[in-house]
Amino acid sequence: MAIHNLTTFLADYFTAHHCEILSSQEGMLTIQLTEEMDRALMNRPFYWHYVKKMGRDGDPMQLTLITNQNHQEQKGERIHFGSPRLQQILTHLRENERFTRLFQVVQTETNTPLHPWLLANIKISYIGKQNKDELFSIGLNLVNGLMKTGMMDMLKRQQFHMQISDYCYTIAPLIKLKSGYKRIESVINQYIHDQNHAWAEESLQEQRQEVDLLTHFYQGDRDHEVEQMEKELQAIKERYQPKIHVSVVNGGLVYLEAT
Repeated sequence: MAIHNLTTFLADYFTAHHCEILSSQEGMLTIQLTEEMDRALMNRPFYWHYVKKMGRDGDPMQLTLITNQNHQEQKGERIHFGSPRLQQILTHLRENERFTRLFQVVQTETNTPLHPWLLANIKISYIGKQNKDELFSIGLNLVNGLMKTGMMDMLKRQQFHMQISDYCYTIAPLIKLKSGYKRIESVINQYIHDQNHAWAEESLQEQRQEVDLLTHFYQGDRDHEVEQMEKELQAIKERYQPKIHVSVVNGGLVYLEAT
């Protein structure tokens, strides 16, 4: 799930959404957006409302994205990890394409079975004094129960299509989706349980120190300031209270040739 090469990720993202890559140089992409992607990314609702009301097709914009921040002389929009544009793209992926159904492309002239795999890309967020995210890609074979971590690393070496290849057929799953996800969830929970959680104690220690400092600061103040102190105490508790949040980034059913 981690984005190792931002330029490659962006090229794959726009190509998957049927946008033409007009230019691809080192650290810079120029993309011809489709109407759908213009509507999704360029924030021009009034323009599209107007041209459609006039019965026109409209002109989707071109977008030049610069991932190499050393290209100071180039004209375009600079994009990097944490930039609003990248967050917008990731949000678009999460909201519109969280789940998929894909078939491995297999070149064969004999009947070939494809096994269903439940794929889950999961983010674990450790929230406290310092925040940290971990990304896991887990696959579960819904026929024999085999589970693999680093599933995306394995899948990126294969080709996939939304339609099944000729001469291929799917094996019916023996494990239901709900049961399969519970198995994945159990593995994640066990992983979290086995971690060193000194970070949580450090966060609670910081919380206690901040509370003591604030209480000392307000000591002896008049009653009308108690309400303000309570608000600040609540803010401290929310900021430093250690939490672990597990979320599914995306996933789906992937049909693979047996190995």
